[in-house]
Amino acid sequence: MGKTYERIDGRLRTFIEEQPLFFTASAPLAADGTVNLSPKGLKGSFAILDELTLAYLDFAGSNAETIAHLRENGRITLMWCAFQGPPNIVRVHGRGEAVFRDDPRFAELLGHFPGIDPSQHGLRAVIVVHAERIRDSCGYAVPLMTYDEDRDLHGRRFSREDDDSLSAYFAKKDHIATSMDGLPGLPLPLPPAGV
Repeated sequence: MGKTYERIDGRLRTFIEEQPLFFTASAPLAADGTVNLSPKGLKGSFAILDELTLAYLDFAGSNAETIAHLRENGRITLMWCAFQGPPNIVRVHGRGEAVFRDDPRFAELLGHFPGIDPSQHGLRAVIVVHAERIRDSCGYAVPLMTYDEDRDLHGRRFSREDDDSLSAYFAKKDHIATSMDGLPGLPLPLPPAGV
């Protein structure tokens, strides 16, 4: 039976922080818009800032749908599944925002991710989520799977880029500056890292 929580603390916080993978879901306001669902991994790229605020690093990728949806309406859901141990699913429904590299809050937010070298992954933004509803459910149908390790491919690919080449890479992609539904996505060119 599912339970609703007022805050992320205790065993709930421990469960979330122990998961090596989570998913994000977002959508535009348009009824015929594209719903986006993305897996997120890389140990150290997620942080709980306080009992109702979470954040994760948004790295280089082939689109920027989540950023576009957050810029338009702010709606986002994060989900964790127990692939090991007792079955459990936790969802955080909330409002999010993309904090870009030229935002005065950016450097302070990066301090919550001490194990990540942002230059290795083409860091675009920090996504900050303010929880409005926190629920769990049984997870009985989620399979048992073993986590071995993070892949090193993303870091190997994007560590070759500097700010200019990363901006050029994004400019060539169809759905970085503009979403699949024509919404504003990642502002380009990227401001220099460390601003």
